[in-house]
Amino acid sequence: MSRFSDTNNTHVADEGFKPNGKDVEGHSSSDPAFTIHGEHPVIADRLARKLSARQVQMIAIGGTIGTGLFLGTGKSLATGGPGSMLIAYLIVGGTVLMTMMALGEMAAFVPIAGSFCTFAGRFVDDAFGFALTWNYWFNDAVSTAADLVALQLVFAYWDTAMPGWALSLIFWAVLILANIVTVRAYGEIEYWLCLLKVITITIFIILGIVSNAGGNQGLGYIGGKNWRVGDAPFVGGIGGFASVFVTAAFAYGGTESIAITAGETANPTKNIPRVVKNVFWRILIFYICSVLLIGLNVPYNTPGLSKRDSAVSPFTIIFQQVGARSAGSFINAVIVTSVISAGNHALFAGTRLLYSLAVDDHAPKVFAKLNRNKVPWVAVLSTSFLAGLCFGASFIGAGQLWTWLQNLVGVSNQIAWVSIGITSLRFRGAMKAQGKEHLLPFKNWTYPWGPWICVVLNIFIILVQGWSSFSPKFAAVDFVSYYIQLVVMLVMYVGWKLFKKTKIVSYANMDLESDVHTVSEEDLKLMEKEKTTAGKFKKVLNWIF
Repeated sequence: MSRFSDTNNTHVADEGFKPNGKDVEGHSSSDPAFTIHGEHPVIADRLARKLSARQVQMIAIGGTIGTGLFLGTGKSLATGGPGSMLIAYLIVGGTVLMTMMALGEMAAFVPIAGSFCTFAGRFVDDAFGFALTWNYWFNDAVSTAADLVALQLVFAYWDTAMPGWALSLIFWAVLILANIVTVRAYGEIEYWLCLLKVITITIFIILGIVSNAGGNQGLGYIGGKNWRVGDAPFVGGIGGFASVFVTAAFAYGGTESIAITAGETANPTKNIPRVVKNVFWRILIFYICSVLLIGLNVPYNTPGLSKRDSAVSPFTIIFQQVGARSAGSFINAVIVTSVISAGNHALFAGTRLLYSLAVDDHAPKVFAKLNRNKVPWVAVLSTSFLAGLCFGASFIGAGQLWTWLQNLVGVSNQIAWVSIGITSLRFRGAMKAQGKEHLLPFKNWTYPWGPWICVVLNIFIILVQGWSSFSPKFAAVDFVSYYIQLVVMLVMYVGWKLFKKTKIVSYANMDLESDVHTVSEEDLKLMEKEKTTAGKFKKVLNWIF
């Protein structure tokens, strides 16, 4: 159980933190989890802060641009049509905006690796944090597996003798190695992989416009023709429309995990708000523009799009419209690197969550072990192992398995967004009750209506998006993939609550002291450096790239 969420709602800061003795629960101050960080006790803030603002921004963009956009849009277009796909991505995108504003406010104030999962335990109920963190850790492990499975689908584009599963296993090993080295090396590798994706999507948007205007091979001017083909723009009725939400949630999923990097971000009170405000608009532009162009240029009834074992991406199709087959091979190669990058990001986030579970006494302490570079190596291996097990189930059929995994991850993402909204409302209530709102380095301008919309809208979407599993006939396996996460979350919450007899933390006793970031001398030097001409120029470059 979390040290600050026991049945008495003990608040260390209220009782007085004792650096030379014992805290109120009997922990020795020599415990590395109970050292002084400025004026605040440190519990989870023990990882090396080696990620720069440049790396964090690009990781946030590129880490969420992967299989959901490159492959998921094909299924969305086939099942819902271009109109349903565009509207669903707009609605989910707006929800993500409000979620990120709420999360950025909390992460800037308490920048730790556990992020919203740890916040749920501290600001709501320890049982809630326990259930959410395990749920989201499983989400990241499954996301890694989904990306490994997606590699098979993308690799099938080329007719080679090498089996897709062998390629996935090779890159599974590469991901493990990349996440055990220093976080600075991880950040730099991820930066360049993400930059490649961003450049590719930018080129795609330009070529998509060119192709639509008539600069293609034999199609002529396309315009809005594909919105009038067959049942377009809304295919499959309400069932088709509802089914697109889970794929949209899967595509946007991971945006919130940028806050998990807060535990390893330099000067987080300044960089996290900057990243939250800038990154979302870039992602929204990339996603909405891409989805719009896909719906305009690719008919929903294109052969292969609706097949779960399809190796065809709408991105590849559009590149082929304006060039030779080699252009398709190029974008397919980029998709391969994108899938690897997204899997790498998911493994990184899952590892930090498992580390946080151990720090909060929600998992065995062995998962909190750090190597000399302050990387939680046991958590890396354990998360990778679960991802490997999920990937091993690909004998079912890569396309079928990827669809199920996508459903699991999509719903898990939405559960996280609901939880962030609830936690944000509780956090701001406590900040006001304790008279600390003026200490917030970044304020959520959508509060209080933003978090409420996030909670209500996401609950509604979670409940209705499994419509396709009921119509035209009941599909038991699909039903399970849409709703099993809700049952697991509820069982874990109730089970831990009964076992530990936890209570909802009151505003007065809520822990708003631990792990609050204190600006260091190094942070101040970086801030002064940004005020110079060279610093301002670099700031502009960082915003662009």
